[in-house]
Amino acid sequence: MHPIIFEWGPFKIYSYGLMVSLGFLTAILLIILRREEMKLKVDEILDLATWILVAGILGARLFHVLLNLEFYLRDPKEIIMLHHGGLAYQGGLISAILASVWFLKRRNYSFFKVADYIMPFVALGHSIGRIGCFLNGCCYGRESFNFGVLFPDKEYPVYPTEIYYSFSLLVIFVVLNFMSERKKFEGEIFSLYLLLYGIMRVSIDFLRGDLYVYPIGLTMTQMIGAGFIVFSIFLSLYLKRYEKNKP
Repeated sequence: MHPIIFEWGPFKIYSYGLMVSLGFLTAILLIILRREEMKLKVDEILDLATWILVAGILGARLFHVLLNLEFYLRDPKEIIMLHHGGLAYQGGLISAILASVWFLKRRNYSFFKVADYIMPFVALGHSIGRIGCFLNGCCYGRESFNFGVLFPDKEYPVYPTEIYYSFSLLVIFVVLNFMSERKKFEGEIFSLYLLLYGIMRVSIDFLRGDLYVYPIGLTMTQMIGAGFIVFSIFLSLYLKRYEKNKP
């Protein structure tokens, strides 16, 4: 657990922010390198990235605060302390998608065509960012003496769910990149991303130790992940049928 990577007097570099930033910049760089396939200009990609970044951070922070409302009501100033961690990816994903749809529609680009190209790199960037969760000590798992990691602020080992997320997202990146060369309709890679991400969250979140479990035995993030799975299946069927019937 290394929440602070570098410190020099009052100047500090936080591991969480560093890894999230590194993941985002890596994704943007790779997307720029593939821009000719999307027929987007560099300035358009950077504009889109800006909208995604702002909307994603706002949505992710808002969702995290809502999930932990009791804590933030006790200490409201923590809401703006992003360097302490606390970006709920699902909220950021939804808000970033909405911002992207709005941006690309204004520029007369197909959302699904662009999304198919960028989603593999979104998964890769997210994989890198999850390492920041591990270094920060957030998003940890339940008690586990067989496969656990002992953080300095814990009295017992816990599942390193942050690493499970990171590795799973790396696998998703590989799968999406492989399928990108074999897709049969626009939106297939985007739908597949939502499906795989939803499966990942539903499965790994059973090991989480910091999320409230509802009486039905699921966390809020698992229920949203299940929603992603269902939505992705219907979206894929719709887009496949649309492609087949397209004149």
